[in-house]
Amino acid sequence: MPQLAFDIGFFAELPKLQPPVRKGVLDTWEKFNRLTLDQLFKDPGLKLESLTNAKDKQIRTIRIDQFWRGVVLAPPSGDTFVLLRVMQHDKAIAWAKKQKSSINEVTRAVEIRDAATLDEITPAYERVAQASPKERLFAKFSDGDLTALGIDAETLRQARSLVDKEQLEVFAPLLPQDQREVLQYLAEGCTVEEVWQDIVAPALQAAAQPVDTQDYDTAIQHSRARIALVTASEELRDILEKPFAAWRVFLHPSQRKVAYRASYSGPAQITGGPGTGKTVVALHRVKHLLGYLRDGDRILLTTYTNALVNALRSGLESLVEDPELRERVDISTVDGFANRVVTEAPGAVALRPLMNNEEESRWAKAAKATGFTGSAQFLAQEYRHVILAQDIRTLAEYEAADRRGRGNRLPQAERPLVWETVERFTAGLAEDGARTWLQTCAEAARLLEEKGPQYRHVVVDEAQDLHPAQWRLLRAAVPARPDDLFIAGDPHQRIYDSKVSLKSLGIKVTGRSVKLRKNYRSTQEILRWSTALLVGRPIAQLEDENRNDTLLGYRSALHGDGPAVHAAATEEAELDALVTQVRAWMDAGVGAGEIGVSTRFNKTCAKTVARLKAVGVPATPLRAADAEGEATTVRVGTMHSFKGLEFRCVAVIGVTEEALPFPKAVTPPDVDPKQHETDMMAERCLLFVACTRARDSLYVSWSGKRSPFLVEAGV
Repeated sequence: MPQLAFDIGFFAELPKLQPPVRKGVLDTWEKFNRLTLDQLFKDPGLKLESLTNAKDKQIRTIRIDQFWRGVVLAPPSGDTFVLLRVMQHDKAIAWAKKQKSSINEVTRAVEIRDAATLDEITPAYERVAQASPKERLFAKFSDGDLTALGIDAETLRQARSLVDKEQLEVFAPLLPQDQREVLQYLAEGCTVEEVWQDIVAPALQAAAQPVDTQDYDTAIQHSRARIALVTASEELRDILEKPFAAWRVFLHPSQRKVAYRASYSGPAQITGGPGTGKTVVALHRVKHLLGYLRDGDRILLTTYTNALVNALRSGLESLVEDPELRERVDISTVDGFANRVVTEAPGAVALRPLMNNEEESRWAKAAKATGFTGSAQFLAQEYRHVILAQDIRTLAEYEAADRRGRGNRLPQAERPLVWETVERFTAGLAEDGARTWLQTCAEAARLLEEKGPQYRHVVVDEAQDLHPAQWRLLRAAVPARPDDLFIAGDPHQRIYDSKVSLKSLGIKVTGRSVKLRKNYRSTQEILRWSTALLVGRPIAQLEDENRNDTLLGYRSALHGDGPAVHAAATEEAELDALVTQVRAWMDAGVGAGEIGVSTRFNKTCAKTVARLKAVGVPATPLRAADAEGEATTVRVGTMHSFKGLEFRCVAVIGVTEEALPFPKAVTPPDVDPKQHETDMMAERCLLFVACTRARDSLYVSWSGKRSPFLVEAGV
């Protein structure tokens, strides 16, 4: 029987399609399942038409509705068709005529390239290269090396015409996907061996048979990283209605290899920039582990914020359909887990969590009582980054503490007074029935160390913002054995001041750490603009804070318009411009629920919601919208609350010199120069995180003077 499969390029464009068009796709898929091959070609409603003057006779169009057509790969053998794109009628035909299909002789995958455009521009680039004094971009790689990585003769000619990465960016959207990835990896400095490991080797694991470049039916089966074979209408309907569900069928081979590895001998880690699918891989890992649980075993899936907990819960529901299996997974923040451990302990007394704005005043009060003349800010950071970080419990331990990483000296003679002040601070909290969240985590870790682990597996998302006290809790929550901890994070998205070395805490991931480099969320244009905010800045790794991470090779396969920026004279004028931008997105067919507005402060969020509502644009504060399951309003939230989320269109507003960096969030250099640097990097990362929430469109604005981060990035 014929069947209609789906290319990942179709799913990438899916959010742009309106519900009636999506319904047309579902109806078309069902028609393929219902009719014979002969009936399909004769069906007057489907209009499975070949195109005149097309580069590839196997590329045809089909009718979705009166105004929209699908572009399909219709191989001469087999009965599996692949839906490549759904576009407006004339655009679909124009696009289809330019495309050419082939089978990669190395990766065995089906490939699609814009052959017409490549044929048109390649000679011009060859002439430019001949006249250029620059060395060719891939000069150090032999034809043999490139061919071994799957570069065919056509792409090899085009690659040899390039002299810099900017030219590669022009060619990239036109090239076959596997070959494009190979060239992008190499252009970013990766070795032939690294490219083989990341791209070619995972694909070869799927089959070891010789490649028949005419056998599309087999090649489609080997292209599961990009071609989905959907078997039930309910599954397809779910994917069309909830784009996240597409991740159930699309995992890049490198992602699937990590998520579904039979077992790891100890803690395992996956890192990568925003949009590389770390959270998706973590959820797939949970699904894998659920299949091997013994009676009584449970899994903890944990992260940093409540908003991310909601996203993880929703994602797991999409991925694991059996509610009884999902019941064996506890999903909570690390702080929430800590609070549960402490409150469930025998004789536990309920204590009120200390609010952030209370802490400094309590430190000042404790310092006054002991006569300590240093700042309250110094004391708070000493308690957080030295005492709690190293689980120090006595004066003797504090006097021997390692204070590397702190930017000011503390003579041994002054440590007893600091310790006395700490004891006064903690005693005051106890008297008032309060505690900090990190105190709760430290206490919970001690309880579990005495009581024993509660889980068989712990899976951690957004790991980069966890404090050492929280890591000790998670270490104590699971026995040290194979598949104990699975960690997903990105040090470039560290927006709080917790730097940690997993290695120093006994969580060793050496040999079990994988880095993802391909962004599946944002366009390359948005990605390049956003990464300019961090390029050249040292970012400490998660496993070892003495080694730096890098965005080497980080790129996207998606392309679109670059970010728009707007400078306004006043805050009111900036809000007026935001209204214009949001309306333009909605007029272009973007749903209100697909738009997010992010800013530094809660007060600006409130003003923004009020302004949008006043002009008739449905808008909701992010937390309220999430709690109510809203998907029909523009969501407005702080940059911190946007962490881990994504929207089709994002407006980042209020990017002024007063907001980023925010003075109150940055330790003055005279208090602690090293902490000052850390805080400044956290502020940079905060803007980076906000901008990389966008899939298709990014808009950045400010009133008055723009943030120095923008100035340094050339904006």
